[in-house]
Amino acid sequence: MMIEVQSLGFRHGSASHDLFENLSFTLARGQTLALLGRNGRGKTTLLKCMAGLLTPSAGTVRCAGAVGYVPQQFAAPFDYTVCDVVLMGRARHIGMFSSPSTEDRRHAEDAIGMVGLHHLADRAIGSLSGGERQLALIARALASEAEIVLLDEPASALDFRNQALMLALLHRLSRERGLTIVMTTHEPTHALEIADRAVLLHGGGRHEEGSMAEVCTEAGLTTLYGIPMRCLDRRHGDDAAAHVVADFGYFKQDRHG
Repeated sequence: MMIEVQSLGFRHGSASHDLFENLSFTLARGQTLALLGRNGRGKTTLLKCMAGLLTPSAGTVRCAGAVGYVPQQFAAPFDYTVCDVVLMGRARHIGMFSSPSTEDRRHAEDAIGMVGLHHLADRAIGSLSGGERQLALIARALASEAEIVLLDEPASALDFRNQALMLALLHRLSRERGLTIVMTTHEPTHALEIADRAVLLHGGGRHEEGSMAEVCTEAGLTTLYGIPMRCLDRRHGDDAAAHVVADFGYFKQDRHG
């Protein structure tokens, strides 16, 4: 197993309830896990526990490979170029007081090409849009040759086209390179597109974990988000896809009584 989480729990300071507790799951090489839940239910906290950036209140996380972490927001202290930021992903491969090698630069260039930012490689990271910065951070994680990539809402700042490209890239990397992926998302449809498994975080210590078919049902998502949710199947030729939408009739009924 690439990731093994055992009896994990987390509580903020003097909070009366755990965000999550007794959470256990495993993830094999090449699998993708989606973390779903409403705001403040612990998605980012769980991701940071897995990345080693936060210490859980209980339990353990074991990762059997190099981990790359892609935060939701990134503010560079200096006006590094996109190429510089992506090269930072090579830090663990570069000796102390050494400079990036030709191989390091090749890995950085390949990663920049994967996310479609070749035309921005020499631009200052601070001059990019939020979505472009997010793609640069994904490239940094790929350049590091991480075997496990943890992404915090990777599609939140991307337009519709770039969301589709990013999801297709992650799916391809998991299938072709065996990359193990964990991502938080507010879009259940994104989880249905590429995830093998999901963790639904309800808050107050409650959670569900399992395959997409087991937990990402209309009933499960309705309970998770507190509004009626519908899963719509779409078929085009031999391709099939599922989309999740809120039942807006619920809001109309609630508003008009």
